[in-house]
Amino acid sequence: MFDTLADLVDYYKRKGIEELSGNWVHLKQPYYSTRVNAADIDSRVKELNVTTQQQHQQQQQEGEKSKAGFWEEFDALQKLESKVKRSREEGQRPENKSKNRYKNILPFDDTRVVLQDVDPSIVGSDYINGNYVKNNLWEAGDQKVYIATQGCLATTVNDFWQMVWQENTRVIVMTTREVEKGRNKCVPYWPDLHNTKEMGSYVVTCKSEREAADYKVRLLEIAPVDKPKQSHSVWHFQYLSWPDHGVPQEPGGVLSFLTQVNSKQDEFPNAGPIIIHCSAGIGRTGTILVIDMIIYTIDTLGLDCDIDIPKYIQMVREQRSGMVQTETQYKFIYLAVSEYIQSTKAKDSASMETETEYGNLQLKHQPATRKVSKKTEDVYENLSKGKKDVKKPKSDKKSGSVKKK
Repeated sequence: MFDTLADLVDYYKRKGIEELSGNWVHLKQPYYSTRVNAADIDSRVKELNVTTQQQHQQQQQEGEKSKAGFWEEFDALQKLESKVKRSREEGQRPENKSKNRYKNILPFDDTRVVLQDVDPSIVGSDYINGNYVKNNLWEAGDQKVYIATQGCLATTVNDFWQMVWQENTRVIVMTTREVEKGRNKCVPYWPDLHNTKEMGSYVVTCKSEREAADYKVRLLEIAPVDKPKQSHSVWHFQYLSWPDHGVPQEPGGVLSFLTQVNSKQDEFPNAGPIIIHCSAGIGRTGTILVIDMIIYTIDTLGLDCDIDIPKYIQMVREQRSGMVQTETQYKFIYLAVSEYIQSTKAKDSASMETETEYGNLQLKHQPATRKVSKKTEDVYENLSKGKKDVKKPKSDKKSGSVKKK
């Protein structure tokens, strides 16, 4: 018996562990569980940061590359993905190769979006480089579904709008600029303000456009060419401050952005999946998708739930390969989730103080949501800069804002 857990770990680090085969395995360092209670995420981030700093010091002293902290977890994910063997035959067909922005980033066949109402006599007419992604780690009645896809090519714009219409998508999230560092990342698949453009079988109009600090919001209208009166709105959110293969300077802007996105999605109870894309549809797309997915889990299950960020990434990678491309993006997910939880704790604390102060009024407590308010952006920006929190008004969240697949 051991007095403490540390004593147990130290013992087996010195002695090793005997396998069933009789071989002895000597552990250089303890294995850390990646699952953590949501309320304790800040401690986990600090632990990984300290370990990462120690790693850098060791590299400087010993002149060798060691693995620890965020890098250790991300490296383990990379090794796991290299073992995933899933069919991607549709994207490799000769008739579909020109529809892929990058020849090595192809959709899995079993989760790919299949275009409907296309000419069956044209081979490959049902193909688009996009996958359905949902949270397979737990079952929920109003499970949230996303579509992760690549930035449009000139030859795939019509297919993109076919996907938007058939999926009843009301919100599109674009996390890239059209051109970055002189390279084309995505063709503008929407018309200019107050203009209308025919996109294959559909007509798209840009009704309005406004620019915030880090993003643009466009109100688009789509209708079939042969049924112009059957139009409906589509909201286009374009995040402008996210460098390719990198991350924004701080997560507050992304959290504010996602609040706006989800508030708009909630206005359409029967809306289909949110479509998310960058250029390749895996790096920035995967990062913002995982952040939103984890936050949705916390909103649904509460701060008492357990979250496992590596497991979330492994899970989404089983639906679209390569999601979350870099260690920097991986760390950013931790930081964004941590900041969201800090803000939620602050709001809960403020709410409890209010209830105590006005307890005799017997006001009904409202659950915390991500409903948008005029103060939303200030909340996260102030957290990032160490200022005082701004309290947001609360309201009930609509359920069933996305459809199941």
